[in-house]
Amino acid sequence: MCDEDTVIESNSYLAQESKMGRRDFNKLAVGAAAILMLPPVANALEVAGHDVVVNTPDGDADCYFVHPAKGKYPGVIIWPDILGLRPAFRLMGERLAKSGYAVLVVNPYYRSARSPVIEPGASFQDAKTRNRVMPYHRALSAETNVTDAKAYVAYLDAQNAVDVKRKIGTTGYCMGGPMVMRTAAALPERIGAGGSFHGGGLVTNDAASPHLLIKNMQADLLIAVAANDDERAPNDKEVLRKTAAKYGLKAEIEVYEGAMHGWCPPDSRVYHEKQAEQAWVRLLHTFENALG
Repeated sequence: MCDEDTVIESNSYLAQESKMGRRDFNKLAVGAAAILMLPPVANALEVAGHDVVVNTPDGDADCYFVHPAKGKYPGVIIWPDILGLRPAFRLMGERLAKSGYAVLVVNPYYRSARSPVIEPGASFQDAKTRNRVMPYHRALSAETNVTDAKAYVAYLDAQNAVDVKRKIGTTGYCMGGPMVMRTAAALPERIGAGGSFHGGGLVTNDAASPHLLIKNMQADLLIAVAANDDERAPNDKEVLRKTAAKYGLKAEIEVYEGAMHGWCPPDSRVYHEKQAEQAWVRLLHTFENALG
C-alpha cells in the first residue's frame, strides 16, 4: 500500500533500474505523464466520453463516463489509486470502453476537492504530493466507500449505454483495491467481477478487513499483487485464496514478479509496461467470463 516504505522501495527500485540500464531513467524520473500512452486496442470501438456529476448522499461527485458510441454494454466502475482521478485514469477508462464497456471513472476525493487533485507529472514519491493527498485519503472510510458505490451503480443503471441485464464490473488500484471488495460485497446482485491491482490492505487483523467480505460476494475476482507488497505480507495471498475457496468464489490471485506497488497506471514512476499489459489481459478475460 502507499506509505513511506513504498516510497523508499520505489526509489531504490528506480535507482537500481538506472544503474542496470534496463530503462530510460530520465523518462521514469519525470513520470510517464509526459507521454501518457497505452498500447492500442485490437478491434477498438468508437467511444464517447463526458465529464459527469453523480449525486451521492454526501454531495456531487465529479466523474468521467466513457462508453462505446453505439449500443448497450456492461457497466464498470474504476476506483483510482491514491492520487485520484487524473488524465492517466481517464485514458485507462477510455481503453476499457474501446473493448466494450460503459466505464465510470470516479473521483474518490469529491468531498474534499474536484479532480484532478495533483499537478501533471506529480508522484507519490514527492513529499509535497503526499502531503496534499493524504488528508483526502484519511477522510474516506469503509462506510463512505459503500455509500459511494451504491450511488455509482445507480448512476450506471440509469444510463442508456449500460445493459442492465448484465452485471457490473469494478476495478481498483492501490487504495482502490479495498473499495472493489466493499463494492462487490455491498451490491452482490449487481457486481459480477472485481479486479484489484496492487491493492493495499486487502487482508488485515481488523474485524472489517476486506477479505472477510468475500462471504457476501457473488463476483469473480482478479487480485494482482505487486512483488514488493508480497514481500512485506507473503501470507496475504494465501489468506485470500483460502477465503475465496471457502465461499466458492472464483478468484485469480497472482504476484506479478518484478512489478512494484503502483506498476499499472501509465503515469506511475514504477510503471511496468509488460506486467501492466499482462494484468490488463487478465482483467479483460475476467470481465468477458463474468459479465458476458
